[in-house]
Amino acid sequence: MTYPEVRGTLTEGRDLASLTWLRVGGPADALFQPADRADLQDFLAALPPEVDVFPMGVGSNLIVRDGGIRAVVIRLGRGFNEIAIDDGLVHAGAAALDAHVARRCAGVGRDLTFLRTIPGSIGGAVRMNAGCYGAYVSDVLVEVEAVMRAGAAVTIPAADLDLRYRSSALPDGCVITRATFRPPEDDPEALERRMQEQLARRDASQPTKERSAGSTFRNPAGHSSTGRADDVHDLKAWKVIDDAGMRGARHGGAVMSEKHPNFLVNDGGATASDLETLGEEVRKRVFHKAGIRLEWEIRRVGEPAKP
Repeated sequence: MTYPEVRGTLTEGRDLASLTWLRVGGPADALFQPADRADLQDFLAALPPEVDVFPMGVGSNLIVRDGGIRAVVIRLGRGFNEIAIDDGLVHAGAAALDAHVARRCAGVGRDLTFLRTIPGSIGGAVRMNAGCYGAYVSDVLVEVEAVMRAGAAVTIPAADLDLRYRSSALPDGCVITRATFRPPEDDPEALERRMQEQLARRDASQPTKERSAGSTFRNPAGHSSTGRADDVHDLKAWKVIDDAGMRGARHGGAVMSEKHPNFLVNDGGATASDLETLGEEVRKRVFHKAGIRLEWEIRRVGEPAKP
């Protein structure tokens, strides 16, 4: 098809493997990297409504299947990574990395330290209501700015996003461009110490030097509705996977990490099919052993490779 004119970069048939942390996946119909919000609005407004759109962050929590994605993938870059802190509010572009936002805020005594060890960018953190150490995006989010599929720019209050455990109610094709947070105040030195402790704890328990996409499955316990710290998730996914004997399990180049069995790792040469097949085998074994149906936390998109 003929795509609208853009000021950013539009690449047809772009392979996506190099853009995901797991380094797997086939091509998108097109990859669009807008120059700025106006470029994104104009493109979406002119793009025929029957063409699917898939917003993609830094690919840290994503399996793109081997056949690729029949959609225009939108990936925000430098025009969307600003971080501004003013009068107690933190404004972060959707492409700003979670870790960078945490560090900038800590330096001025604003506590978004829970973001420091979360891989990915702010847009994905909002979409998935990211959280750890008892804190979630939903605790501090004020509003998001976004561009809708038809090209309209909107501001959406946090209360309208229905933020739950690892989920939100963003409309299909909606592209987050900026988020505003109101984090609590704290001493900058105390915040820096906390982040260093969190990094040390993460590095001791997770395979940070291997090719993974973070936690593979959601924690199965609890009845989370808000994603807040008082939600109960006492039963951890890694524990039921370990109890089912799947620590270190392998399929092709895919392996469940020996260090942390809820981390699915590309051990070299894995395909998306290898990774997803192993994940489904883990789900089957856990259900057989414990009667628990694990839910994927990693997003899986696209089509399998054609025979």
